[in-house]
Amino acid sequence: MSIRLNFQKEMPTEILHGDALEKLKTLKTDTIQCCVTSPPYWGVRDYGIEGQIGAGPLPIYIEDLLKVFKEVKRVLKPDGTLWLNIGDCYTSGNRKTRAPDPKNKSREMSYRPKTPKGLKKKDLIGVPWKIAFALQETGWYLRSEIIWHKPNCQPESVKDRPTKAHEQIFLLSKFPKYLYNGWDVKEPGKKSGTRNRRTIWTIPTTPFPGAHFATFPPKLVELCVRAGSNSKDIVLDPFFGSGTTGEVCQKLGRDCVGIELNELYVEIANERLGIF
Repeated sequence: MSIRLNFQKEMPTEILHGDALEKLKTLKTDTIQCCVTSPPYWGVRDYGIEGQIGAGPLPIYIEDLLKVFKEVKRVLKPDGTLWLNIGDCYTSGNRKTRAPDPKNKSREMSYRPKTPKGLKKKDLIGVPWKIAFALQETGWYLRSEIIWHKPNCQPESVKDRPTKAHEQIFLLSKFPKYLYNGWDVKEPGKKSGTRNRRTIWTIPTTPFPGAHFATFPPKLVELCVRAGSNSKDIVLDPFFGSGTTGEVCQKLGRDCVGIELNELYVEIANERLGIF
């Protein structure tokens, strides 16, 4: 299957409804310039979809993501990059559910994964780094850890640790040399006016109407897309959600392939992007 099969000149976005791994297998090798994505977080959200990634044991979650990103690596061009946003969490203490929170309805969960072997109640799990190191071991080049600082982070009721206000974004590549448009993502500097972008990005979260869970802020996606691709390149998001990556690609003149398992989110993304 050609990934440009359904592309139109005025609407260069294609959404594939189905399992990320299976849909990735239909895409041609060495055709995608960059992948910008945020998979379901482990043990944090209940997306209510059978077969959802993140509902089982942590080793299975990591194994499932490794399979997906093996296919992502195959479809990326030799100078392609992967921009991966992953959030962390704490052990549940083997609690089986999470009660509703009036201030944050998405926190309610009908299941809670068991505490991973070797960890204790209240441990920070380190999920992002476990995934990053696993990808590194499978051949990816782990090039950068970016801290997404969220100035409007969700409040927490904890009193024995700081409130978490950041997530990780990892920049990974297939080979040592890859496309990186540093000139297009420079940040303000004191002396020269601009400077090479640093690894801490302060970007507020931005809810999208109709989405039940937190979405990528467009500004965050835009930095990744600008740095990792050029005009008319193809950008991939195998966990498309409500379609933020596609919206940013339309704005920047990139083609986009999105994959989404949840039919409701496919409908939201289609409407958002004007795909009928």
